[in-house]
Amino acid sequence: MSELGRYKTISSVSQGFYREKGSKFIAHAIPCTDEEKAKEHIQKLRKENPGACHVCFAWRFGAMKFQERFSDDGEPNNSAGRPIFGQIQAFDLTNVLIAVVRFYGGTNLGVGGLIQAYKTASEEALQKAEIKTKWVCAHYELRFDIQKTGTAMQLLNQLEASILAHGFENNLSTITFTISIAQKEKVVKALEAHPALQLNYLKTEE
Repeated sequence: MSELGRYKTISSVSQGFYREKGSKFIAHAIPCTDEEKAKEHIQKLRKENPGACHVCFAWRFGAMKFQERFSDDGEPNNSAGRPIFGQIQAFDLTNVLIAVVRFYGGTNLGVGGLIQAYKTASEEALQKAEIKTKWVCAHYELRFDIQKTGTAMQLLNQLEASILAHGFENNLSTITFTISIAQKEKVVKALEAHPALQLNYLKTEE
């Protein structure tokens, strides 16, 4: 998943639909990066669909280390959450929530029928999603005498760093930037080779 600091996720919300014996299954694939936001999305779906009998879900967050969970929400054990999660695995995605809203049609589908329904709805949602590859990025701060601004900017441009902020205070200049962790070693080595530039690590962000 995160080889060379790369991972795949979805860029916007998409939906999938499956119908069997009157029951409707509406899958919502949602970009999401933490449990709190995921629970908010799930609760919103419950409020928006008061006639639904179940809102089953699965999520995976992180790129270097995964946080994963799935729920059957009252359906028979492993008939809903696990097949939903299986599609996240099949598409090799992270930072995604899939919640499937079910409306009961009056006929029981059995465990096999439920597995097929939740799997197919989730699969369709991901097939419709815009999937993109992203990089795990390291954040740094570069401090230097204001007279060295040209040197610093030239180096950062050569190293393909993404500048987030550039500030000045007295005679000091500070640049906050990100770089993919695949380029981290090269960037740190190049910047630390200039004694007039002070490099400080801030954080790694997925």
